[in-house]
Amino acid sequence: MDVRGMWGWSRIRCETALAGSAVLLFVTLLSCSSASAIPAFARKYGMPCSSCHEAWPKLSPFGQQFKDNGYQMGNDRDAPIFQSPAYWPIALRITPNWHLEHNENTIVDGPGGPNSATATVTTRGFDFTGMDILTAGTLANNISFLLVPSSDETGAFHFESVNVRFDNLFGSSWANVKVGKFELDNLLSEKRILSLSANGGFYQNYHFQPWLAPGAPSPSFVFGLGDNQLGIEWMGHSRNDRTRISASLLQGTDGNPDFQSGIGGAAGRGYEGYIAASQAFELGSLGLQRVGGFAYFGQAPTFTQFTQNDGVDPIFGTGIGNKPYYRAGFIGMWYVKKLDFTTMYFYGHDNVFLATGTPSNLGTAGLPTGAHAPSWNGALIETHYTWSPQLILVNRYELIRMKQQTLDTNPGDLGNVDALTFGFRYYPFIGTRAGFAFHNEYSIVWNRKVQISPTTGLPIDLTSSSLFFGLDFAF
Repeated sequence: MDVRGMWGWSRIRCETALAGSAVLLFVTLLSCSSASAIPAFARKYGMPCSSCHEAWPKLSPFGQQFKDNGYQMGNDRDAPIFQSPAYWPIALRITPNWHLEHNENTIVDGPGGPNSATATVTTRGFDFTGMDILTAGTLANNISFLLVPSSDETGAFHFESVNVRFDNLFGSSWANVKVGKFELDNLLSEKRILSLSANGGFYQNYHFQPWLAPGAPSPSFVFGLGDNQLGIEWMGHSRNDRTRISASLLQGTDGNPDFQSGIGGAAGRGYEGYIAASQAFELGSLGLQRVGGFAYFGQAPTFTQFTQNDGVDPIFGTGIGNKPYYRAGFIGMWYVKKLDFTTMYFYGHDNVFLATGTPSNLGTAGLPTGAHAPSWNGALIETHYTWSPQLILVNRYELIRMKQQTLDTNPGDLGNVDALTFGFRYYPFIGTRAGFAFHNEYSIVWNRKVQISPTTGLPIDLTSSSLFFGLDFAF
């Protein structure tokens, strides 16, 4: 069978398969009976990587507690003064791979001229991902750090993480303060995700923003709950890490430096907030379960106060006319012997001025006819089955459903998302020097009515899929 025939599924067939997969997963759950990795930590403490990772880079409860304690075990090896001069707390991670990308309804040039036709485009071949340089540890007793210079595939670097944390202030595990650029306190960490493909390597719910209309550009502000943010975080936890709570005060730049974000690249002057809390508990012989909630309260500018070059270039940090948006949800992390699964409910809401890209100084008269503040619901279920310490099976299904469209003229399902990812990771060896995995994954995403057909003028779906085989290693 040729590749085109193999991957050009019809929507009806895919949705039928998806429904069958969901039913099978549900039946499997009912029938069940009663650990970014840094190998340097394993070398430092003389422990196997599996102490902190259920399957690298997914953290175990012990690994989460080690992270919450500021990368400290509470022994002499915590402080740099007791470390061997040969210890080097740095890891490099990159993934050479072969992948196939399949995109349906791609707008292309045709007989009618530029962008006058649609086509199914499939590309395939050998490639490699960007590279992370990870270094973390303690600067002194109860002062820890994380620094992650990261590059894309071309070698262009940025700082993914850079922060310092003051741990156990006043001798209390409830007083920990982090400053810099850091991942939000998400129980479901996008930085430790077990999928790597172009379609499956991030959580759809974390980055979704509603469409203005079919074929229209994205909103004028950019935000992702999975993105590292700039600010300060207070985090507290019980000694056994069963109870966790955090609150962050953040710069409204989506993690970009020098106030670069928002309208025309100019961020506003406001601050944003994020809170999260969770509670863990034992459930018989099944293991440690955890439930929690989170909420992000943001604001973004709708126009800039000052510009240069006849209004072409905004002055960074002078965005004004801030309007609010927020994201909130509940999450559960459940264990049934070798099977664990995470469930999440997600809700989002954007102000109408942000969603339509309308300067707020124009008032409601400046809004498009029939404009509303969009809102949506989302859900996720992600399962992992740890067949053995060397093999883990991964499956994830996400959905997003619009509750309120931005414009009355939009199709009711505009922007709805269904995403399915499944695969496995096999670890040929597990040691203190390096992490290595054969990574195998398939991911498919359906985006509803987000594009206008150049031939019919009607809204059409975009369907994209990824097949990915990689060698994921950290040293």
